[in-house]
Amino acid sequence: MSRKILLAVVALAAPFALSSAAAAAQEKTIDPGYWDVTNKVQAVITKTTRETRCIKPAEVAKFTMGPSNRHYACTYPTRVFKDGKITLKGTCASKKGRQVAIEATGSYSPSTFKLTADVDTTYAGIPLGGRFITDAKKISDTCPAGAKEG
Repeated sequence: MSRKILLAVVALAAPFALSSAAAAAQEKTIDPGYWDVTNKVQAVITKTTRETRCIKPAEVAKFTMGPSNRHYACTYPTRVFKDGKITLKGTCASKKGRQVAIEATGSYSPSTFKLTADVDTTYAGIPLGGRFITDAKKISDTCPAGAKEG
């Protein structure tokens, strides 16, 4: 896999910041506050990042939507947040039209969030896949001054 394609796949899931007003309206998901977030990317290579961030009430829906970022436009025709369980199924398209299929499952509570997403695409006719895992735990109801937002 070329480095450019690998970086594109990693870029798709790196923010793993998820959002949907519709999903949030369906059922309460996570509480706002100060969160410890670990993202793991498994696509040819494995990369794990950990950060703390302040999730404000207006950002809860964005955090819980589905993998998306500025490089891809994503849609999730299947988006279910119910009884602490998450099911997402959709596609993302790059600005150049490259399609990526995404299926994700997970769980949530007011103070925890876990999502495992499997992605599939092709490059030059070769099937490529990856797995992206977000595991987050709420640290505090309040955020320290200067905490990263989002």
